[in-house]
Amino acid sequence: MLLKNITALILVISAVSVPALGDGTAGEPLADLGLDSDALPIELSGFEGEVRGLWRDGRVFIAGQPDKVALARFAEMGVAVVVNLRSVAEVDDRERVPFDEAALVADLGMEYVHIPLGGEDHPYTPEAVGRFADVLARHDGLVLLHCTVGWRASYMWGAYLINEQGFKLDRAMARAEAMAIGDLPIEGLIGRPLELVYAD
Repeated sequence: MLLKNITALILVISAVSVPALGDGTAGEPLADLGLDSDALPIELSGFEGEVRGLWRDGRVFIAGQPDKVALARFAEMGVAVVVNLRSVAEVDDRERVPFDEAALVADLGMEYVHIPLGGEDHPYTPEAVGRFADVLARHDGLVLLHCTVGWRASYMWGAYLINEQGFKLDRAMARAEAMAIGDLPIEGLIGRPLELVYAD
């Protein structure tokens, strides 16, 4: 399953044309993210409520699943939209998510956007990245991007930076790896680091 997900990510990245830029960012980004291109995302701790991993990169929060208290806190902080990458089955499973997130987010005055990722019905594609890009283009305020533990959200963030902001692969992946991706298990098993490169 991990290999399938990694292969899907490589297909997403290799499916687009990426400009070769010296500093890793595009000259005319499609959305102002408030990023410091020389700094990695900041891990946040002590956040009110329960969140399974939380980082901030510019005006975007990247996180695992937030509970009700955390979502209320995000609303108080001025988050305008919540983007959920969890699959339909996950979202509908009340043992995994014991509340209706879409309804709660609406009640809190935020927009809810569901971009399910995972499984044959919701593969990792450039179209999914495009939907997230549309959200950032429409909202110039704070955005919460989340999945279960931040793994899919970290990959989505890295792919967005590559596809839409013109980041070089290594710069974007460094930001993603500073969050919830971490080392690939195969690296430990073979005792060697691997480098992600474009297939073409």
